[in-house]
Amino acid sequence: MVNRKPDRSPGNHELFRDFAVELSQASAQAILPHFRRPMEIENKDGRDFDPVTAADRAGEACMRRMIEQRFPDHGIIGEEYGHKDSRSGYSWVLDPIDGTKSFIIGYPAWATLIGLMHEGRPLIGLMNQPFVGDTFIGSRDGGAFLIRDNHKTQLHVSATSQLAKATAGTIGPERYKTRAQRNGLGRITASVRMMRYGGDAYFYCLVALGLLDIAIDAGLQPYDIIPLIPIIEGAGGQIKTWPQGDATLGGDILSASTEALLEEALEVLSSRK
Repeated sequence: MVNRKPDRSPGNHELFRDFAVELSQASAQAILPHFRRPMEIENKDGRDFDPVTAADRAGEACMRRMIEQRFPDHGIIGEEYGHKDSRSGYSWVLDPIDGTKSFIIGYPAWATLIGLMHEGRPLIGLMNQPFVGDTFIGSRDGGAFLIRDNHKTQLHVSATSQLAKATAGTIGPERYKTRAQRNGLGRITASVRMMRYGGDAYFYCLVALGLLDIAIDAGLQPYDIIPLIPIIEGAGGQIKTWPQGDATLGGDILSASTEALLEEALEVLSSRK
């Protein structure tokens, strides 16, 4: 018989964190056999190239089955198989392969993203890169950690507070579709010490790790960013949309190590010069 008590108590962070790790391990077993192997690639977007593979679908399907068995009252928001309504106030957010373009060329910048929301707010977030062996996990009140080789390291953002001294990362300039987005990226790139491309979700985790100061992207979906919010905030970092707003809705996302750095970056992004 399923024990439904955990569904009703928002205090069971440890139980949910452990289950998120279980989900990531199961998804890894479904995804890794496809990595760096010949695969069929479908394009989900008729205009742009938005690839999906059997690995994406297998990873999400196995996680959905586990959630429905363990927490049948929980909702699910998944990239590949859509939305299941919650009857408990909890919803899991799943992106089985964030960075499928990296996945299909064998570049290990992709990751599995798993988030848990409670009453519409991010509670727990996990990013797993099973080929590399990195698992980043954070919670609203419990800090953020990197788990690697069975060793758990607490994460802290850097103390960088000036844009001119900051390092930054973004998926790539092709994500910036509008003139305002492109101009914003140009201003930030001109203002920071260094801009790097192609890190996908990894860049947000590197902000949490204290090695990168800013992660910025345009046009993200909620499942792209919700699992990363507890990791960033659990490590002491800041995350908003630009213009400043709620990152849980997706959109144009800015994460920074300190509030002062976030505010300076937002000012640069909103400049009309």
